Amino acid sequence: QVQVVESGGGLVQAGGSLRLSCAASGSIFRIIAMGWYRQAPGKQRELVARIVTTNGSTNYGDSVKGRFTASTDNAKNTVYLEMNSLKPEDTAVYYCRVDSLVVVAGSPARYLEVWGQGTLVTVSS
Repeated sequence: QVQVVESGGGLVQAGGSLRLSCAASGSIFRIIAMGWYRQAPGKQRELVARIVTTNGSTNYGDSVKGRFTASTDNAKNTVYLEMNSLKPEDTAVYYCRVDSLVVVAGSPARYLEVWGQGTLVTVSS
């Protein structure tokens, strides 16, 4: 199986910066994509940033474009989210999602989508 562990959330003032990290481990044959989503109270989960690791293409949610930057360290199966110029409306639980091909002994590789437990980011005004 695959384990996903996030870190880096916390409390920051508006205009400040935070960096989130997410590391994947386990029976990973190949990571297809890694990304960040967030969910604010009373709202649906939304895309923040997603990187397709096979070709490096990155998509950002409209509300974070120009302020947030996602990157990966493929050797470490880790994705980062650099968040700058934070706003109170960025307050949410941030979830890491890893799409991968996993290998289980005796079976062909299969697609698996795994979510992290979430890390809270709070931006004060």
